[in-house]
Amino acid sequence: MSGDLRDLYQEVIFDHYKRPRNQGALTEHSHRAEGHNPLCGDRVTVYLKVEDGVVRDVRFEGAGCAIATASASLMTEALKGRTLDEVEALFRGFHALVTDAPGEAAPDLGKLEVLAGVREFPARVKCATLAWHTLNAALRNRTQPVSTE
Repeated sequence: MSGDLRDLYQEVIFDHYKRPRNQGALTEHSHRAEGHNPLCGDRVTVYLKVEDGVVRDVRFEGAGCAIATASASLMTEALKGRTLDEVEALFRGFHALVTDAPGEAAPDLGKLEVLAGVREFPARVKCATLAWHTLNAALRNRTQPVSTE
């Protein structure tokens, strides 16, 4: 990755950390789950409003490092208006992106691509994927908090 591109990615991550989008509780939600990584202290609660198989709204609450917060913020932007099948494909594509796992052709991840660099730092992959695993738990109505530890 070129230095200019790395700088741009870092700017996007820092912007979403400092000014997270869709942060706060969603009072009228259909799905909710909590995630916590005890070793690093990241915590997130993901709220979804799903109607007719489409994510109409999504928000998150929590506290964490820059990567965890930016990932949650970027995730919420990417999910709005998506069908549940599209959300599942984004989950798999994002997970493959940050873990460098081989798999099916990833969907267009858009801005989520800025988090590709975390795969170079295995300890940070847990931070980047916490919101995503919490999303997955919410969609499956899991009541126990999830962890990527």
